[in-house]
Amino acid sequence: MVGVKDPVVEARGLDLGYEGHPVMRGLSFSVNKGDIFIVMGVNGCGKSTLLKSLIGLRAPEKGKVLYSGKSFWDEDEKGQKDIMRRFGVLYQGGALWSSLTIKENVALPLQLAAKLSRGEILDIVALKLALVGLEGYGDFLPSEISGGMRKRASLARAIALDPDIIYFDEPSSGLDPINARKLDDLILELRDGLGATVVVITHEIASILAIGNNSVFLDAESKTMIAGGDPKELLAGSGDPRVIRFLTRAGTGESER
Repeated sequence: MVGVKDPVVEARGLDLGYEGHPVMRGLSFSVNKGDIFIVMGVNGCGKSTLLKSLIGLRAPEKGKVLYSGKSFWDEDEKGQKDIMRRFGVLYQGGALWSSLTIKENVALPLQLAAKLSRGEILDIVALKLALVGLEGYGDFLPSEISGGMRKRASLARAIALDPDIIYFDEPSSGLDPINARKLDDLILELRDGLGATVVVITHEIASILAIGNNSVFLDAESKTMIAGGDPKELLAGSGDPRVIRFLTRAGTGESER
């Protein structure tokens, strides 16, 4: 249920960086069950670096990432894999295999992680494609469908294993406003229909205000978080001009780190 403080992902004192170059310092926040949690800030503030730490691609320099109380980076390989089974990721570029059909792309995580027959896998794939509005497109290659449809195909793959948590990395990137809004609506439907918790990495103001109910704001200049909570409440009452400036205009277009 949205609004219930039942943390499923927590950051505690995270310091993030590359080879001694600090990106973010002192990040502490909680993502509660049922949230659509927004990690926001201008391009280049460290959103993607934080995502890598949350999903197991890059260890923080300091601090902990907790999943239902378990410290991901303190677990052994088996423990980390068990935690990673709980979440799905829609990467910014979609990351679909170009030589595989949409159906084959969605089937991959099921083939790798689930002990299912071919028929069972095909049934699940058909269901996931229907959930994202791609029924009938399973035999198409990624190059044969539109950018918005490729995003939805990537989402079908991300939810193939029924994750508790779904991560979205700049989901509206490359989409026109109409398809971006359709994807926002789909995120809301999946949160409500599947009971999943959603974390969205984005600088797109329209999406932030349309779907987010909780957030953290990363500030590139101070290299730390300077606000958190419902983005609409931050827009209405934040006392920090940096937050207000961001929420009342688009991002800068600088490169992401």
